Amino acid sequence: MRPVGVILAGGLSTRMGGGDKSLLSLAGEPLMRHAITRLHHQVHGVVINANGDARRFGAFSLPVVPDSIDGYAGPLAGILAGMDYAASHGFTHIQTVAADTPFFPTDLVERMSIDAKAINIARDDNAVEKFALHPTFGLWDIDLREELRASINGGMRKVMGFVKQHDWRGVEWKSDGFDPFYNVNTPADMAQAELILQGKNK
Repeated sequence: MRPVGVILAGGLSTRMGGGDKSLLSLAGEPLMRHAITRLHHQVHGVVINANGDARRFGAFSLPVVPDSIDGYAGPLAGILAGMDYAASHGFTHIQTVAADTPFFPTDLVERMSIDAKAINIARDDNAVEKFALHPTFGLWDIDLREELRASINGGMRKVMGFVKQHDWRGVEWKSDGFDPFYNVNTPADMAQAELILQGKNK
């Protein structure tokens, strides 16, 4: 298995007022930097999935891969873009993460690699719904890319809608005082993330 990390940053960020949420600052560093720091040592390379002018991510010195599907097709389009990049650069899998989730596990890829041919999706026991799934955190075999392309072109938009058509596994993380998959959607979430980070650094 030779995975490349794909940071999904193509969301519209409507609850944050639009713009690039991944460039907003948490503890003096962009959310994107937190994601890169946690991911880079787990994979054989990292790319950013985002649309528009790639130069706005120039400070990170990483490839920026836009969606290959016209229109906003959601995270599935970002996953497909990551698969296409992986296929053309000698990678066998992609590990997707969300750019707005600054505390995701540093053993993510190691634990997600339980079944190289299945889709492995993260879940946790810290949400209101026990064992909540986090579909943007997945380890994907790039052999699925043409099926994924056809599904998106056919109107598929839900990550788990596609996942459940295939062999898949849920990989569980238990909480350790906070949700490791806590994501920042609103200004209030960002303020809470600052408090979480302060607690982790004590």
